[in-house]
Amino acid sequence: MTNRIRILTGIAMSAMTASSLFPIAAHAQTASLSSLQPRTENGRQIYDATQFARFNPRTALDIVSQVPGFTIDTGDDDERGLGQADENVLINGARISGKNSDAFTFLGRISAANVLRVEIVDGATLSISGLSGQVLNLVTDTNETSGLSGNFKWEPQWRRSGNNWFAGEASISGKLGKGDFTLAIENDAARNGVEGPEQVTGRFGDLLFERDEIARYRQDLPKLSASYNRTSAAGSVFNINGAYQIFRRRESVATDRTQIGQPDIFELYDSRENEWNAELSADYDFALGGGRLKLIGLQRFEHSPVSDFFGQTFTDGVTPPNGSRFDRVTDEGESIFRAEYGWKTKGGTDWGFSLEGAYNFLDNEGSLAVLDTQGIFQPVALTNANSKVTEYRGEFIGSYGRPLLENLSLQATLGGEYSKISQSGAAGQSRSFIRPKGSLSLAWRPQDDLDISLKLERSVGQLNFFDFVESVDVSQNNGNAGNPELVPPQSWRAELEATRKLGPWGSMTVNIYGEKFSDIVDSIPITATTEARGNLDSATSYGVELLTSILFDPIGWAGAKLDFEGEIRKSSLNDPVTGVSRRINDDKIFTYEANFRHDVPGSNWAWGAGIEDFRYSRFLRLDQSNRFRTGAPYSWIFVEHKDVFGLTVQANLGNLFGRSEQFARTVYENRRDGPIAFVEDRKREFGLICRLKVSGSF
Repeated sequence: MTNRIRILTGIAMSAMTASSLFPIAAHAQTASLSSLQPRTENGRQIYDATQFARFNPRTALDIVSQVPGFTIDTGDDDERGLGQADENVLINGARISGKNSDAFTFLGRISAANVLRVEIVDGATLSISGLSGQVLNLVTDTNETSGLSGNFKWEPQWRRSGNNWFAGEASISGKLGKGDFTLAIENDAARNGVEGPEQVTGRFGDLLFERDEIARYRQDLPKLSASYNRTSAAGSVFNINGAYQIFRRRESVATDRTQIGQPDIFELYDSRENEWNAELSADYDFALGGGRLKLIGLQRFEHSPVSDFFGQTFTDGVTPPNGSRFDRVTDEGESIFRAEYGWKTKGGTDWGFSLEGAYNFLDNEGSLAVLDTQGIFQPVALTNANSKVTEYRGEFIGSYGRPLLENLSLQATLGGEYSKISQSGAAGQSRSFIRPKGSLSLAWRPQDDLDISLKLERSVGQLNFFDFVESVDVSQNNGNAGNPELVPPQSWRAELEATRKLGPWGSMTVNIYGEKFSDIVDSIPITATTEARGNLDSATSYGVELLTSILFDPIGWAGAKLDFEGEIRKSSLNDPVTGVSRRINDDKIFTYEANFRHDVPGSNWAWGAGIEDFRYSRFLRLDQSNRFRTGAPYSWIFVEHKDVFGLTVQANLGNLFGRSEQFARTVYENRRDGPIAFVEDRKREFGLICRLKVSGSF
């Protein structure tokens, strides 16, 4: 990470030096310095919406994306229930209580014209349980009385594997009676593809055969959503949100397999999913007995039929084709009711409690079939593929917060969780668990431009219900047996975060964290030849994150800034097969992303560039080891004009360094502690990617 930071710093310093050669930069030296420097009020860093005018923002998301030193964290998307607040974005001081839509979605539907200001504050100083570190509060004009307004965005993409014309979204907002409504339609469409060679070698490196692969991925996720909110004269707030989405996915890998002295083989992997899901949520916040009570309800349902096929066709005209197909139909649902009550006492002390009840289920039907010599699919018995998993879960959390000193605040939570998990079918059983949970947070501001927060948290993780049922991967010829003995993982996490405002230069945040797990879920052997997801006794993880924005206004390069976000992580557990210490399966090793943007003063033009890369640890199974690597960082350049017939148009050219996807799979004869059977090593490329983003508002 140190070398990467030095490289980025060198690039930035070169840009600083080069800026003196351009008339724009020379002219900017006489202009005022950074327009993105916040003011401080009551410990909050405040940006007025007008400070972001140079970006010509269309939505609140456009504004938030340009706040120096801040990035949106949507929390754990897979966590069941609502729980305490974990997204670091608030809207008018309130958390986003839905699940189908996150902060990106809600911010993208708020017109920039309705944004008054952006506030950055340490979460531990707020009366919202669960928040710590830097939190953004978006303040909007709730008295907006104008007519209809809307935003739209279209993002076509061109690449050699196929063109994508259907990605975009549009929303319209306005008054409805005494409240406000928003209607939105969007499609997170994708048309991706990679292609390249694969070599399969024996244990001594001898070439067994080769594959030439072409992989294609198609996705459409059209979603219709609506929201309505109303604030009464007495200050009561009512919100209701609904969404319906269709998910269509098509994935294929077509392969020409060649082997010396053997007939060629055509292999085909085809996977399809036809899902629909729906969600309805509502919340009501009102004054009660000297405090405020918030009631939240949510109902979600999902229906997901999936079909995977892998087959081989031989060119000798004699050998019959072979293949296998795994079909699965899954229904998932979630029902939640949550109550939050909070009040203040003398001395600025905040008290509160929350009570949540939830019912979750996964109803799964799976079947496996293989082709016989007559080309007819014959069923294969599975023991744990047809099963229903249910969970009744309850949570109670009490919270306490108060200022200890003028610049030091405390927030503490304490409570517990009860869950009862039941599974039907051949391996079915019912178990219940009680787990304590809570946190302690300190927010310290030793000076106006420095915020330090410390948090210690005891948390209970969520189980993936798919780990309870049997599944088969026909493309890799392996599967998971399903494990009804799973228990929820638990962890202790400590983190120290420091944010330093650099005045006209921007902002920098460093977060150091460590986590100790018990009952962590990983791949474990069930028998000598089968495996499933199961619990391991313990694991550890620790790392450091860096987030910074450097503004170049102080050196005279007005409108230029560099954003950098990076993380390095190390983890450890004892491997259940070899007994040797290793990283957690598929765990993050490092990530980084750097973005440079220059909004040219006195014009509607902006340009910039970026680079990002990542690395994750190997994914280990009972009899194999899988490793994914990127061949090069992904990089891009863009140019943007903010007024093309009233629209903002950005053109982006990506993959300048020719990133490829490199995957290696080592398969052992029986288990990973035995001899190697063969090694698959492939490299797939996807070429340049051209993107266009057209956005507007009305």
